[in-house]
Amino acid sequence: MTSVGSQEDAARTEAADRVLAPFGRRDLGVTAREQHGAYVVLRAQDPGGPLPQAGQFYMLSAAARWGGGAGGRPFLPRAFSVLRALPAEPSGVELQFLLEDVGPGTRRLCELGAGEELTVLGPLGSGFRPPRNGRRALLVGGGVGIAPLAIWQDQLDHDAPALLGFRDAARAHGAHLLSNVRLATEDGSGGHRGLVTDLLQAALELASDAVEVYACGPAPMLEAVRLACAERGTPAQLALESGMACGFGACFGCVVPTRSGYVRLCLDGPVLDAELLEAEP
Repeated sequence: MTSVGSQEDAARTEAADRVLAPFGRRDLGVTAREQHGAYVVLRAQDPGGPLPQAGQFYMLSAAARWGGGAGGRPFLPRAFSVLRALPAEPSGVELQFLLEDVGPGTRRLCELGAGEELTVLGPLGSGFRPPRNGRRALLVGGGVGIAPLAIWQDQLDHDAPALLGFRDAARAHGAHLLSNVRLATEDGSGGHRGLVTDLLQAALELASDAVEVYACGPAPMLEAVRLACAERGTPAQLALESGMACGFGACFGCVVPTRSGYVRLCLDGPVLDAELLEAEP
């Protein structure tokens, strides 16, 4: 088992190599809005922006009418993993974000259409690292947590299998955004009836010593992934979710406990090794 100290050294090396955001916020032109069942995909051109690492995130807000809703909401930008990033001519990248209308902030973002502007800060944080020791990547996602897995699947050298779970058929439309998918739905409307971690348990029984798991989704799902991988000694990298007000470490709103103390997800994550999150014996 890798020591916590060596993992911290690796994290510092990774932080030095991460893709850095241009200084300040910038307004990007939205080029398309796509509906995928319950989800919306926004496409925006970032003319001077870098190509982000899979697992990094951006702080998003609408350039117009942000803070103009009931009670002045939404107040703050929202953090979103990038779904895809494609080189754009003559320079820069096309960024894609996966959204679900769950409150004032996401509702305003979901309303944006071609010709409007999206305000971004990013890319921020540290993303996924390649599989270690010759292992193959196995992707596990739940709900809008599938977003960083799509760009990671794009960046891997092989077509990594993806185990994806959704609440119902409307959200299961998101599975089409990735390839080589095995699907689970809680209501049985598509694929396996049950949880995506059921599929993970079966996959690990067959190949726990040959894969490294990459997961993103709601906290209960990530904890189940962590436990399943720990039982079999399978390495896993988890993209965690936490409320972020700034995205660059100033507000300390996204701290999470690890075996070596508290870390800020916006700086030390959002991707962390599952081993760091294990409880002390």
